Amino acid sequence: MGAFEKLREKFFGEKSEELFDESASDYVEINTPELGSKTKVIVKPFVIHEFQDIKPAIDSLREGYTIGLVNIRPLKEKDIIELKRAINKLKKTCDVVGGDIAGFGEDWIVITPSFVEVHRHPTAPSLPSRPGSGSSDII
Repeated sequence: MGAFEKLREKFFGEKSEELFDESASDYVEINTPELGSKTKVIVKPFVIHEFQDIKPAIDSLREGYTIGLVNIRPLKEKDIIELKRAINKLKKTCDVVGGDIAGFGEDWIVITPSFVEVHRHPTAPSLPSRPGSGSSDII
């Protein structure tokens, strides 16, 4: 009998072997997800001709793995009030899912899920006036 067995017998008594053997055989097996299965992010274009056309863009945004590039030009040329309504709906959906929305150019909007942030340039500093162009010249 080894030194550890003597100590175990003193502390736990004669049933110590049963105690340790039982705990070794009782366990719960947990299934872990495969590490190789990653969900890809999709960049998907959408064209908005009518207010109802935003539904696929909103549904894709809610799924969480789609960055939407939304062309708003057809609706802008057709009905500016419906365009504002559509953009407000997209903004509210982005707020709900924790995503981001930004316009680029005059005809495009990007909508992103929560793990994507749109980079915005800080406001550009005003350029100094050219010499000889007015009273603000420094001599």
